[in-house]
Amino acid sequence: MEDVKILIADDDSNICELLRLYLGKEGYVPIIASNGEEALERFESNKPDLILLDVMMPRLDGWQVCRRIRKDSQCPIIMLTAKGELFDKVLGLELGADDYIVKPFEAKEVIARIKAVLRRCGIGEKKKCKEVSYDNLYINMENYELRVCGKQIDTPPKEMELIYHLASNPNRVYTRDQLLDEVWGFEYYGDSRTVDVHIKRLREKLEGVSEHWTLKTVWGVGYKFEVKQSDV
Repeated sequence: MEDVKILIADDDSNICELLRLYLGKEGYVPIIASNGEEALERFESNKPDLILLDVMMPRLDGWQVCRRIRKDSQCPIIMLTAKGELFDKVLGLELGADDYIVKPFEAKEVIARIKAVLRRCGIGEKKKCKEVSYDNLYINMENYELRVCGKQIDTPPKEMELIYHLASNPNRVYTRDQLLDEVWGFEYYGDSRTVDVHIKRLREKLEGVSEHWTLKTVWGVGYKFEVKQSDV
């Protein structure tokens, strides 16, 4: 995680100091902003790798800051807020936030969420080619390319991320909740059908193209990318 910079945007100085200490201990480089305008200025001047963004801030609130950043950047954003209503989480999702943490929180939880988001985004690790291939299947996450039987298939980003996650871990069974947490990153409330819908769409693209692997349902548990042991 060499030189991974994290912008902390929050008008509560105690929270900023707490997060600054914990982030420093983990080897990150913390950057502090106390209001929305300052957050945008720090973002432009420091080019952070991730943003911890409080919703209720003076001058510009977190939603406004998130909107402005998303116009030009896909920098990972974790929203920090005292509000826990489902509406706020949905709004954060729609604006392009990568995760959502409700105050009060444990600093260790924030660190764990940061590591998870950075891991999903491939930040802080040695750059590696994010691609997997099997018989009649090629997935490249650098350019979000899916090829089936040599033909490029137009695929929405979350479907790409889901099939890559499964295919990168052949024969490992994932529950729906695990997939929601590891691929979507948000806390979903009682609706794991999101995973089922994406699996169904992927099957329409992938079913029957190879006898060496399959996208399999493990009844009562979840899903796995099943590969014959000789092909793993």
